[in-house]
Amino acid sequence: MPADQTTRPQATHAVLMDDARVRVTRWDFPPGAETGWHRHAHDYVVTPLTDLTLRLEDANGSRVVTVAKGSAYGRAEGTEHNVINDGDAFMSFVEIELK
Repeated sequence: MPADQTTRPQATHAVLMDDARVRVTRWDFPPGAETGWHRHAHDYVVTPLTDLTLRLEDANGSRVVTVAKGSAYGRAEGTEHNVINDGDAFMSFVEIELK
């Protein structure tokens, strides 16, 4: 975690399903909220329930990405980052981890 990180509100999450094959989690972010730095233990797919304006912090720095609601993207096991709502509106997505 970068030493200059400021304190932000935390995103909330609820596990909707968790079995031997998948874990499905809903993430909700008020403006400015973050997940906190974490490492993904599984490949995963994200489907936005709202339009997303994400600030992604990772080992390569920080960048802002927009993702349209109803779309999908995936990342590999081992992804390490912090996800921040960089927009002015509430945002939400569903994360599906493939075990």
